[in-house]
Amino acid sequence: MPLAFALVVSLTAGASPTGSSATFAKLAEQFIHESLALSPVTASQAGYHQHRDPRTGKTVALDAMLDDVGPAGLARQRTFLLGWRDRLEKQVPRASLGLQDSVDRRLIDDQIAATLLDLDRIHSFQHNPTVYVEMLGSGLFQPLSDDYAPKDVRLSHILSRIAEVPRFLRQARENLTDSDPIYVKVATEENEGNVQLIEATIGNEIPAGSPLRARFDQVAPAAVSACREFSAFLKDDLGKRPATRSWRLGKALYDEKFKLTMQSPITPDQVLADAEEQFTRTRAEMLDLALPLHREMFPAHGAQVDAGAEPPDTVLREVLQRISDDHPRRDQLQATVSAELDRIRAFIREKQIVTLGSRDNLKVIPTPPFMRGIYSVAGFHSPPPLDPKAEAQYWVTPIDPSVPEAKAESKLREYNRWVLQWLTIHEALPGHYVQAEHANDVQPLTRRLLRTLYGNGPYVEGWAEYVAQVMMDQGFDGGDPRYRLSYLKVWLRSIANAILDIRLQTLDMTEAQAMDLMMGRAFQTEAEAEGKLQRAKLSSTQLPTYFVGNREWWRVRKRYQAARGKDFRLAEFHDRALDQGAIPLGDLERILLPDAAPTPR
Repeated sequence: MPLAFALVVSLTAGASPTGSSATFAKLAEQFIHESLALSPVTASQAGYHQHRDPRTGKTVALDAMLDDVGPAGLARQRTFLLGWRDRLEKQVPRASLGLQDSVDRRLIDDQIAATLLDLDRIHSFQHNPTVYVEMLGSGLFQPLSDDYAPKDVRLSHILSRIAEVPRFLRQARENLTDSDPIYVKVATEENEGNVQLIEATIGNEIPAGSPLRARFDQVAPAAVSACREFSAFLKDDLGKRPATRSWRLGKALYDEKFKLTMQSPITPDQVLADAEEQFTRTRAEMLDLALPLHREMFPAHGAQVDAGAEPPDTVLREVLQRISDDHPRRDQLQATVSAELDRIRAFIREKQIVTLGSRDNLKVIPTPPFMRGIYSVAGFHSPPPLDPKAEAQYWVTPIDPSVPEAKAESKLREYNRWVLQWLTIHEALPGHYVQAEHANDVQPLTRRLLRTLYGNGPYVEGWAEYVAQVMMDQGFDGGDPRYRLSYLKVWLRSIANAILDIRLQTLDMTEAQAMDLMMGRAFQTEAEAEGKLQRAKLSSTQLPTYFVGNREWWRVRKRYQAARGKDFRLAEFHDRALDQGAIPLGDLERILLPDAAPTPR
């Protein structure tokens, strides 16, 4: 039976829960089916390809459809979420569920709350055009990169979506009332990537002289024209309207969104205080490492440093600058990253850090152009949870040939040889790729989907930060102090990200203050700082997930290690934790240590 058809039948096949658990399993499966049917683009990303409409009895190919983002479509989504919130509370109160089901129920509850917060109060659909540009790009790219059906079938689905582009972008224009300039800028840049995706990437995949080519020639011009008209609308119309909503959320909205993102009782004020303390400590640790390196690298400065005449920031900056001299050429980023994978994989196995999956489906590719506004350096794109053997993608963003040499050099110095090693650990092995590999084995399928689609951000990003530190502590790169210092610089950046996000979004931090934090105190290059400032404006509450998640992973690890005592094994802890999927870390602690009292935060 083909996978896609099997998913239409049931996501919980083989499971036999009873009582409240059985009721919840049935409701969760229905919620997933129906919510994915409301967002075909999300369905493609999940690997859910066909949906049987309970009203008509017809089965529809979701990969051939684009989301309805018009007023009626958004109203349906809101009604759907409100109805399901009430239905779940009436039929399966969380108190009636066991621990695992309670965790899954919480993921649904918080996802509903977060979506309603956006629909009712943040109003991204009215103010943020990047929502549409990135949704469109993902919708066209996913069927191309996911081998869920024969290529001609997938191309046919893509062409059906291309035919819907004019309708989709017309709805976007009708929804958008005004927009902050940063959203207009990024949406315009990324929308050019959608034009390239249709004309070049997809166009090059379609055989000349085939019926698909004839269909492409029929639908592509209108889609490309709609994309270009949308860019003109952004530049000449929306971009000239007075913006009624800044990219700054403000404290009330930020605090509410933060709570739903972290799924933890921790507050932005507590995170900010912790981050600022850790920022100071990390800089001191970096200086301890940098001083002996500085004596080696700059022997002529030795007397000044020993006498305290050379400021600590100067010592750190000079050492970091010398380390960053070792970087690849601007056209060698992807090749440099790819070359590290085998060495990192061997180290993980040698040190027994975590079990690596049997699937060998990781591919390093250029970041799709429509996603380069958010992923200015790199990112990880997991295979669909319902099709885990599909291609996992480690995106590396190339430096555009039009970028001036000085700006390219700035980026390359930031992502030098040592930092690129950390990047591959974070994004691929044993970071996001390994975490996704374990998550894609979670059973039953309903649970796997819930914990992937609505997975906890601090768990996901925190794992990648935490395990990079584990790799360093286990002696990766032979304990070379240049790597350790480079790692600490990256960790300092993660701490700064939390400070940056909270202060920018809630405390009116200026752009000048943000750039001073990143460049003056966290030693980032101008190119990195500019990219991070843009990202902080685009993705409120996401940047602190790295810092919060890292701290939470270490907290859970230390408690688990204390409980296991001499029987503690690093790989066993990591495997057990990753095998749960991306759940809130407080819930992970309850599952791993069911008899322990929760730690106060």
